[in-house]
Amino acid sequence: MTALTGSLRRRLFGRSADQDRAEVPVADLATVTGDDVAPVDIAPNDPLLAYLQSASGAVDVTALELDSPALAALKETGVRLAVPLVSQGELIGVLNLGPRRSEQEYSSDDRKLLENLAAQAAPALRVGQLVREQQAEAATRQRFEQELEVARLIQQNFLPKQLPDLPGWQVSAYYRPAREVGGDFYDVIPLPGGRVGFVIGDVTDKGVPAALVMAATRSVLRASAQRLVEPGAVLELVNEHLVPDMPEKMFVTCLYGVLEPETGRFRFANAGHDLPYVKTGGGSAELRARGMPLGLMPGMTYEESETVLAPGESLLLHSDGVVEAHSPDGAMFGFPRLKEAVATYPGGGELIDRVLDDLHEHTGPDAEQEDDITMMTLARTARGSSSDGDPTAQLVEFEVPSAEGNERLALARVSAIVGDLGMAPERLRRLETAVGEATMNAMEHGNRYDPELPVVVRVLTGHDRVTVQIVDHGGGLTDPTPVEPDLDAKLNGLQSPRGWGLFLIKNMVDDARETVDGRDHTLELVMHLGGPAEQAETASTEDGEVPR
Repeated sequence: MTALTGSLRRRLFGRSADQDRAEVPVADLATVTGDDVAPVDIAPNDPLLAYLQSASGAVDVTALELDSPALAALKETGVRLAVPLVSQGELIGVLNLGPRRSEQEYSSDDRKLLENLAAQAAPALRVGQLVREQQAEAATRQRFEQELEVARLIQQNFLPKQLPDLPGWQVSAYYRPAREVGGDFYDVIPLPGGRVGFVIGDVTDKGVPAALVMAATRSVLRASAQRLVEPGAVLELVNEHLVPDMPEKMFVTCLYGVLEPETGRFRFANAGHDLPYVKTGGGSAELRARGMPLGLMPGMTYEESETVLAPGESLLLHSDGVVEAHSPDGAMFGFPRLKEAVATYPGGGELIDRVLDDLHEHTGPDAEQEDDITMMTLARTARGSSSDGDPTAQLVEFEVPSAEGNERLALARVSAIVGDLGMAPERLRRLETAVGEATMNAMEHGNRYDPELPVVVRVLTGHDRVTVQIVDHGGGLTDPTPVEPDLDAKLNGLQSPRGWGLFLIKNMVDDARETVDGRDHTLELVMHLGGPAEQAETASTEDGEVPR
């Protein structure tokens, strides 16, 4: 008895009877073996398959006439009787019997017994087939998961371990692989003369092949970037190296650009990758440079283009996993929406966070990620100054709606930014407390919890210190002669709680200053990164000085 599978070639195995049914009725059918009969291959289009599928019982092979190579092979092996095994209308096996040793023909009783046996054996055989199929599928899934893990390890090993610390710049990157690992990659390459190379790319296909091509592309590109100056020439050389060994139907899209941090000049070439976006004071713009993907054809040239990023401007490099993410109804996130996000949101790492939030909202909370998502931003910090005139670099500016509890949003954002600057944990906690209290005061007393009046928060750095500016619209409401908090007076009910928040804030930070410019009221909090100065700063009061 032999099972049939859904493969392109199906097998029937011959059987021979051991004993004469007249002497031992059951043994003649139950103890058949195929040890002396060779297997027979049946092509998917062989008419014998259709005949056995439609047969109502045992089939006399010797009397059957079909233009069938398989039937001829069965006759040559000595098969006399074939009993189809059918389960739920599907032919799943055939019970083949050779000539009886008694040399008598199979009787009608033999045929009925065989048909009853087939009816009982077919379901059991189908269960066995399903078990084998599940085992095979489990083994395939395990191999597939192992390949995916290898691909992930390859990708993660070749991604930058850390991003460069460029004075006056904020470099941020995000990479999240899909379940079926694709070929996204990015890289940062230190170059002579203080220049820095930035790479983002995507390899067609998925899994280990894509990861190996990604690794090869990165290695060749890094080596070429050290030898050649112009981005277009680098991509030309990389393409010539990849073409001979590129697997069939695979190629690499790649953008390679060189940044001069001192001038903000960014010169790049593009090998068929998604266009980068630059955020300017007037919105956002695409940066174009033509070129074929890497690895398709030899002899390609790559157009170069450049832009100069002014203070406050930023650049977004991204992969197609962002714009090609689909909503539950099949709509893509799309290039226009990403371009609008660049124009609307702040640059740098905050832009990445905002785009990821939009993607999550677009795809839905339970959506499986379709493709790798990679983003990299280069943000040139805006020049600014603190209220005492010292030069600073603005790291970020954001707004917080005036609503109860939103001080936690400001606190978290400031903490995430300042935490990367090396401030001691205890001092960072003090700054967090001051920012939370100041933002709450700004929303409550400055903006009167008006949702149309947001609180503006700026984070600046310079001269080994961090400055946080919190701006509300209560400039006309500020009391020019605030009452100094008096604990005894407050305990005796002689003083309101007003003023205690500012008193707390000023004792949490190294320095705190208030300024009013028309409608705007600004509270500036200063905290030194390396700790307070050698001589403790003090705040003047009517009764004396309070050390900070």
